[in-house]
Amino acid sequence: MDTSPPCIEPLPVDFPGRAKFIDRIDASVALREPRAVTSALRHALSELIRDAEIVLPAQVHAPIVEHYARRELYRSPQHGYSVVAMTWGPGQGTPLHDHSGLWCVEGVWQGELDITQFELVEQQHERYRFLAAGGLHAGCGSAGSLIPPHEYHTIRNGSRDAIAISLHVYQAPLESCSRFAPQEGDWFVRECVTMRTDDCVPTASAA
Repeated sequence: MDTSPPCIEPLPVDFPGRAKFIDRIDASVALREPRAVTSALRHALSELIRDAEIVLPAQVHAPIVEHYARRELYRSPQHGYSVVAMTWGPGQGTPLHDHSGLWCVEGVWQGELDITQFELVEQQHERYRFLAAGGLHAGCGSAGSLIPPHEYHTIRNGSRDAIAISLHVYQAPLESCSRFAPQEGDWFVRECVTMRTDDCVPTASAA
């Protein structure tokens, strides 16, 4: 959903509190059952966001003018999940999109985000009819989850002058997804897109 070059081989990214951060996520994902995992992850993310010992890399705080930034912080070799930090400049957001059948837990690390969920109610070939299923103004420390088939939403930073940062824990690396361009009424046309990451930040040592 952006046009930056892909990071083909993710490199370890170090930051204060990294080992503690990964341990909490590992413990949640080890529960295996999607509802149990996402419930535990929502609770864990809410606590980790408020933990002063965990400081995200400085680069995560740098927005990109052309599009919101996606930076992969960690990919678990044991459990297979991926952690992506997203940086939203003022007014930046996503089109309506899915998560390719993967569960995801999202937490607001800094700032505020407007999130609108959608339900798919009808499909005709590549045309899809969605209805908005509720909106949320998410502040710092809040966390939510998406479990397929309830995986359609939009995210937007509504601020005129402040950036927002969110963390996304995906069941597996989100390498592609579908986004939906609005047509007449409640109808949308699907487009398959390759997900890309911005300036991955390597580290000399991994926690």
